[in-house]
Amino acid sequence: MPFFRSHVLISVDPECLKRGAHEVMDALQDELVQQGLNEEVQILETSRIGDPVQFGPDLMVYPEGVHYANLSVDDIPFLVEEHFLKGRVVNKFVAQESIIADEELGMPKAKEIRIVLRNCGKIDPNNIEEYIAEDGYMALGRVLTELSPEDVINEVLSSGLRGRGGAGFPTGKKWSFARASASTPKYVICNADEGDPGAFMNRRVLESDPHAVVEGMIIAAYAIGSSQGYVYCRAEYPLAVKTLNIAIQQAREFGFLGKNIMGTDFSFDLEVRMGAGAFVCGEETALMSSIEGKRGEPRPRPPFPAVRGLFMQPSNINNVETYAVVPQIMLRGPEWYASMGTEKSKGTKTFALAGDVKNTGLIEVPLGITLREIIFDVGGGIKDNKGFKAIQTGGPMGGMIPTKLLDLPIDYESLASAGSIMGSGGLIVMDDETCMVDIARFFMDFTQDESCGKCVPCRVGTRRILEILNRICEGNGRDGDIELLEKLCYEIKRDSLCGLGQGAPNPVETALKYFREEFEAHIYEKRCPAKVCRNLITYEVITDACTGCTVCARNCPVTAISGERRQPHLIDPDICIRCGICMQVCNFNAIHII
Repeated sequence: MPFFRSHVLISVDPECLKRGAHEVMDALQDELVQQGLNEEVQILETSRIGDPVQFGPDLMVYPEGVHYANLSVDDIPFLVEEHFLKGRVVNKFVAQESIIADEELGMPKAKEIRIVLRNCGKIDPNNIEEYIAEDGYMALGRVLTELSPEDVINEVLSSGLRGRGGAGFPTGKKWSFARASASTPKYVICNADEGDPGAFMNRRVLESDPHAVVEGMIIAAYAIGSSQGYVYCRAEYPLAVKTLNIAIQQAREFGFLGKNIMGTDFSFDLEVRMGAGAFVCGEETALMSSIEGKRGEPRPRPPFPAVRGLFMQPSNINNVETYAVVPQIMLRGPEWYASMGTEKSKGTKTFALAGDVKNTGLIEVPLGITLREIIFDVGGGIKDNKGFKAIQTGGPMGGMIPTKLLDLPIDYESLASAGSIMGSGGLIVMDDETCMVDIARFFMDFTQDESCGKCVPCRVGTRRILEILNRICEGNGRDGDIELLEKLCYEIKRDSLCGLGQGAPNPVETALKYFREEFEAHIYEKRCPAKVCRNLITYEVITDACTGCTVCARNCPVTAISGERRQPHLIDPDICIRCGICMQVCNFNAIHII
């Protein structure tokens, strides 16, 4: 294998490809050949380096760790001559520190421990040899040559690994149920249907380290006695699907998939099935229906998938993150994994940190870390130095947790006690200018739209909740609405068929529990304390600050602003549509909301 003195990672994120990443890569390869450096510098592809929307195409040069951004084909000759021939960093192409936003490639943030993300951004996902160089498929070799299926299950049980798809069911126990089912064939399924708004944990792993998922699925198949597996990935992740298919083909070529894996009697193969983007297909029984070519609707349970799953055969379903960590447990031992986390929630968890926090992005932290540590130590605090108000965990079916619970540890039991869930790992931070009634409406609008409609509690109940929340935000709330919301939430959670309906009321319930006074202000005082709900706010001109420049009046779409030039203006509240344009265009901060 040739020795390269430099490795260049080029981002092939879809946005970077639009901006000419492949053209830059071809130009770089041609220039290296012309300069006689093609045997000294290796070019690799990776999923993302910086912020591709603003700064691609970009590349990272190792071992120096220099990040070049916003490159064009014309920049390449000068870059090659200066950096690769003369050994000088080209400062004019270097990405500024403030825009180096890749949380996988950079140094881990404070309190991060990377297991699932260990290879993300560090290896070429389309080259199986690079994964093997990072101890890839060594765990599979140990499993097939040293351990029985029961031994594998016992090690997973001892590690304390719980499913990272949301429910947190013990992984080893789920595998043991599928192993105990006598019927054959059995199926191993990976749930890569990541549909939570703002969540991209599974996508990043599939795009950057697909072989970790493939290896984890092979080990699971050996443990339960399966010969066929499926990865169910949403079609909105084209790069993840492409990368995964390449990984599966390479694994076949190297003898890790197919007949008689590694010379043993064990045979197993994989294929990718794409979903059409229905959020409900993240629920395991709806997912199986979709793989079968049917409408993606949940099925009543029991029987559970371990007994009658895909094609009515015993099946095991875990998500991307769960499978990706299995090889490391098999390689390093269950004790190593169990040493992290809490008594009942072991190991690490990836989160997509979003919202009103300074450092957004993907993180991986040990379970048991507090919300305060994530927001202020890992996330850097609230943007624009505003105050913290709430954090929503667990995606659209999670709960909203207030300031008084900032020191709550993140584990399955603690979050459940606060009325929330772990979910797949979405964390949305909200500052003190957020209206909690409006946020509850936003999440209910999402889940109501994504309801498959199979069961009445979810189909009708979520619509009734959304109607009430819309009415409250529009200033038409009624006495008794709060009590009606609480009753609807209880009935929907109790009677819905699947996890979507059972979790849909969580944002509303926790908003009522922790921010009830905001609902009361909307209903009884016809006032939005956060000054967000348009029908409950009024724009007013501060006469002492108004210079009479007429900019606001000229930009008002409904001519609600009157006044002479160089004289204070007035806003007619009966005409004003509360669009906020006047406040945006005022150069003197003379307009405020009351």
